[in-house]
Amino acid sequence: MENGNYWRGNFCLEVSPTPDILVIFGASGDLARRKLLPAIYNLFRRELLHGDSHIVGCARHDYDTASFRELLRGVLPPAEPEQLEAFLQRIHYLRGDYGDPESYRQLGAKLEELGKLDAAMPLNYTFYLATPSSLYLTIVPQLSAAGLLKEDFEGTPWRHVVMEKPFGRDTASAQELDLELHRYLKERQIYRIDHYLGKETVQNILMLRFANIIFEPIWNQHYIAKVEITAAEEIGIGRRAGYFESAGLLRDMFQNHMLEMLSMVAMEMPGEFSADAIRDEKLKLIRAIRPFPQKNLETVLVRGQYAAAGDLAGYRQEEGVAAGSTTETFVAAKLLIDNWRWRGVPFFLRSGKRLKRRLSEIAITFKAVPHSIFQPIRAQDMTPDTLVLSVQPEEGMSLTIQAKQPGPKLCMGGLMMHFNYAELAGGESFEAYERLLLDAMLGDQTLFIRSDIIAASWRLFTPVLEAWRNPECCPLELYPAGSSGPSGADRLTEWREL
Repeated sequence: MENGNYWRGNFCLEVSPTPDILVIFGASGDLARRKLLPAIYNLFRRELLHGDSHIVGCARHDYDTASFRELLRGVLPPAEPEQLEAFLQRIHYLRGDYGDPESYRQLGAKLEELGKLDAAMPLNYTFYLATPSSLYLTIVPQLSAAGLLKEDFEGTPWRHVVMEKPFGRDTASAQELDLELHRYLKERQIYRIDHYLGKETVQNILMLRFANIIFEPIWNQHYIAKVEITAAEEIGIGRRAGYFESAGLLRDMFQNHMLEMLSMVAMEMPGEFSADAIRDEKLKLIRAIRPFPQKNLETVLVRGQYAAAGDLAGYRQEEGVAAGSTTETFVAAKLLIDNWRWRGVPFFLRSGKRLKRRLSEIAITFKAVPHSIFQPIRAQDMTPDTLVLSVQPEEGMSLTIQAKQPGPKLCMGGLMMHFNYAELAGGESFEAYERLLLDAMLGDQTLFIRSDIIAASWRLFTPVLEAWRNPECCPLELYPAGSSGPSGADRLTEWREL
């Protein structure tokens, strides 16, 4: 059957974009050129960037506005030249040092100049920090000192600051960062971005669970046997050795991406569809996760590092990595949630670099029927009913159920029902950064991470990081590059094939 024939939309709230100046610090960097500016251009093409809006790039690189626009001509899709030129006219560039007050004085003058061009009302400012997190406490105080973060008591026109992870390195550093940021910003002004939350499938979890009577009654310990969350990458660390050597996979993926996906799957229904109501339930869920047992941590956690295999280099052969590095590039974990809904249901999380394939998915495995009447098939021998939410590379959903196989014989097997969002959208869909940038410019914090959730996440994982300082705790397991990860992960559960 064709997916489109069964698609009916009846909850489509179109929100008009607001006049906004988006200032990107680190505009000449990889993130801005590969993700942010193409995403903004796509919003412009879809008429989701207000006609009075502008983009100002700030960086240390020696560009001016003309040369920066020329750079973007080689980055952005050139399919519609007139549209591209119209977009580039909205692009401006300022060179400066992030610690120099004069740079922010010039930025303030530029923003005032742009606000007088064609805006019928005061423009909102969205500052995107596409820089290393070590620069956050340089840039934000300078913005404040220049008066660029000041709002009235109603928060209009707004001054929002968008930040990329990591949000600290452990509990103490996250608390310090949070306290410093709140010296200059209110929580409503801070937008901590996690691009996984912009994925169509991740957002759809809420509607799947809370708008469908066939799922919500069985979304609990009585019917679900286990939940697996996988975020696997086929590539290695590339040019990120400087960051990855000091961070490791647990900090890079678990404290943010993995825990956010888990909380979407497991949280209780919020009282209303609002940013704070949803994030309140996420916080309750994360606080209900059982702390990892420190005395036998290896029974619930496995860490690994990819080693050379065939023509694939090992982690220790990557440029910038120490020869004897013990930084983990793979982590598998078993988590338990101590509340009524999930008591006794194991949640298995795994993420790693240089694995067999690129795959991110959430798999919910249901329990078998108590008794099978289809002899000689026993209930425990049946293929389990499984709901798989695919996050990447294709966003979609599949449900495997038991059914009779075609033919004259009475043969039962698993039947998969599947769809993907690209087909539903006619092949065109929003990228995660497009959706999140639009939300930031609209003032919608639903898909952004609140400070108390960050704190609760670090309280869960900081004891693990401290325990791993002892080399005898959870010894690092090497796994061949291009494989499914260390064999030790198999002692946690029988994982789905990558």
